[in-house]
Amino acid sequence: MAVTVQAIEIAGQKMVILTADEFERLSEAAEHYDDICAAVAARKRASKGEEYVPAEIVDRILEGESALRVWRKYRGITQQQLGKAIGVTDSTIAKFENGRAEGSPAQWQRMAKHLNVDLEDILPALPETE
Repeated sequence: MAVTVQAIEIAGQKMVILTADEFERLSEAAEHYDDICAAVAARKRASKGEEYVPAEIVDRILEGESALRVWRKYRGITQQQLGKAIGVTDSTIAKFENGRAEGSPAQWQRMAKHLNVDLEDILPALPETE
């Protein structure tokens, strides 16, 4: 493909002028290159054991659903199983998920460990302050 480029100098700086079509083509090529680099980096992280989280999971949490509930269900764990793993009842897990009980830091740490997530991934969002 022939490229029409005009070289000029402005204030001691060499510049080039491209057609709008050529600029668009180069912009798209750069974007594709960035996508390829991101995919290669993601594959490297995956080969080292990094987990991919489906967008649906992230979206549910961002929409305000309990992160604890989302992760628990994503992992295929019942409230009863999680409660047993950390030494509380399934109704207590339900209260944590619904924000009706706070739980101790140790309980939240045990839940995070059992769900194989970082503690910050399951903690309830703090209310915004002005």
